[in-house]
Amino acid sequence: MRWLVGWSMTAAGSAPGSADPYGGYDGAGAVGLDGEVVQPVGSQLLWGDPDPLWAVGDWRPDEIRVVRADERTRIAVLGLCGASDEQLRVGLLAARGGALRHLTAWPGSYTAVVQVDRRITVCGDLAGARPVFHTPWAGGTAYATAALPLADLVEANLDFGHLAALLAAPDVPAALLDSTPYDGVRRVPPGHALVLRAGAREVANYEPVASLAVAAAPTDPDSAVEGVRDALVEAVRTRLSAPRHVPDMDPGPVPGMGPAERRAARGMPVPGIGADLTGGPASGTLALLAAGLPGMPGTILGHGTGAGERLLAVTFNDLTSRRQQEELERAGELAANPRLHHVVVTGDASMLPYTALDGPLTDEPGPSLVLAARHRARLAAGSADHFTGHGARQALDAHPARLADLLMDRKRRHLVRPMAALTKADGSVLVPARVYGAARRLARTPYAAGLESLADRLLSRRFEDTPGAVGASLAALTWAPAGPAARWLTGEALAEVSVRLQSSTSRAGGPGQRPGDHRARAALARHAADLRVLEQATEIRSQRLHAPYLDNQVVRACQALPETLRVQPGARAAILRRVLKASGVAELPPGWGTPTPGSATATARAGLRAATGSVLTLFETPLLAEAGLVEARVVRKAVRAAAAGEPLPLAGLADLVSLELWLHRLLARRGTCWTGTPARARAVPAGIAPRRGALSSGA
Repeated sequence: MRWLVGWSMTAAGSAPGSADPYGGYDGAGAVGLDGEVVQPVGSQLLWGDPDPLWAVGDWRPDEIRVVRADERTRIAVLGLCGASDEQLRVGLLAARGGALRHLTAWPGSYTAVVQVDRRITVCGDLAGARPVFHTPWAGGTAYATAALPLADLVEANLDFGHLAALLAAPDVPAALLDSTPYDGVRRVPPGHALVLRAGAREVANYEPVASLAVAAAPTDPDSAVEGVRDALVEAVRTRLSAPRHVPDMDPGPVPGMGPAERRAARGMPVPGIGADLTGGPASGTLALLAAGLPGMPGTILGHGTGAGERLLAVTFNDLTSRRQQEELERAGELAANPRLHHVVVTGDASMLPYTALDGPLTDEPGPSLVLAARHRARLAAGSADHFTGHGARQALDAHPARLADLLMDRKRRHLVRPMAALTKADGSVLVPARVYGAARRLARTPYAAGLESLADRLLSRRFEDTPGAVGASLAALTWAPAGPAARWLTGEALAEVSVRLQSSTSRAGGPGQRPGDHRARAALARHAADLRVLEQATEIRSQRLHAPYLDNQVVRACQALPETLRVQPGARAAILRRVLKASGVAELPPGWGTPTPGSATATARAGLRAATGSVLTLFETPLLAEAGLVEARVVRKAVRAAAAGEPLPLAGLADLVSLELWLHRLLARRGTCWTGTPARARAVPAGIAPRRGALSSGA
């Protein structure tokens, strides 16, 4: 993991001999009453007291930049940022007056921290892939880009209300609020910045959202697609223009192994730049853009192929499924490009979901933990800098709830094509009436009423199975849907989430957005958070994963696309096809962009069937049951039924298994992120205390 951490103290909190447990500074960290220096393990100090900032982890030299206007006015940018030092200096001077949005408008993926006297501003991103966390500490506020270090610092216990909401309503921001799995550690929402003034904290919104009262301004589709193309090309170019990094040198040959096999066995990526190539439109677009830009987008001369200009394209061939055969063929046709070097990674039964449940501890839980071994095998054959197409679906596709937005804007005729596609998929002539009725109800339902409806459904345990594309669309046409794992939670856990929802409805105001826009932003944030978990779970030393679709500027360009364009069937492939055509790539394989229905579900069921024994062992005495969130026998029964082929929501089982895995790894941990803390303080020091019979506050 790579993260930054710092804090801001009040004058009283930083004075030696104060009532706080940490009484002063020595220039490199807080000094406790016993004289110990509190600072992150393996850290690099960027600036010192009284409001220090550290970078922790294996950051590359070019990923950390600090620009100063004077000793008390400075900016630190961590990550890949396309701004020059002069642009950073201009941005710093503008931020001194309180402007924030321009700090997030440079190409790339990064975190910006600005200090002006005792005011510190930390900007999160729009998608949520680079979040910011904070917690009260020592009379002030500590902040970081990871939650676990802050939980260690304050010895935080688990927030069981957040864990219950994560299972019962993961797509509802009002249920999760700004909480994290650690009690007392808070998250800054996407599109917001954390502003600290001498220890006092404020969360400020830097990104305007579409008004609920005023119709969306008309947007020209051609100019909007051109904006997506410009943003994507600039995101790819920023990564290609960054310094190339060669992983640790290969220590020597191994009998019977070639160079590629040796690197993979030792966990070393290939030098240079590569990309996923699945045959789908998202990763294929990035690979073709990177290979087509001028210069040397591929490997470094003298390493890998030695060609100096070929980009490594990695395709995962799942031998356990035949559903992706057409995608593999399209990937092979794309890889015929002479600027691509194609590598196919074969996956057998040992790489199915759930089959390998070991791995490192991640900052937070996420459903991708059950898929980590599968992705790690693919990324082990990748490059030191590797492009992925994650986030394209959430950034470009239309959420089904956007049909209600079209009704609110009186654009009914644009509902014809999506309803026709759903009718064709379902085969029933009643589909248009059902979908139109659900969209009309959502357009007329207030936000608070939507939350109250979910709270009532959780209390009464009303969970409806919605198979097929039409069922999924109807289930999505709501302000607040129940999560797929909600049906297996205890009544106490569901009641706790219901209390959180009801307390949200009592607060003034709502999201200030249309339902479709609100649901789409929530889906993007959830996917970005899970991608962050996946990146940590599959981390390979010296490798960087790049997801340009989650960059701020790309997200903004995608949000500018008109809804009338988004909702059309095959819109994502059509948009990316136009992006490639405008970039000089005109010929694409037949069927490019055609989805492969049911492949992920079939693979997940096959993996669960193969790993039923290990999953049942995991839930013999589950920690989730100790926390009062589930009953072990109920989950074991669901696992057996799903493995036998019953139509249960497999995504819900992935949520349960992933959270149980994460809890086991967290409690088995013995280290801490800090040095100098009394008794080596760490998160959840007392383990999980049984909570049956009592509800928490739900705050």
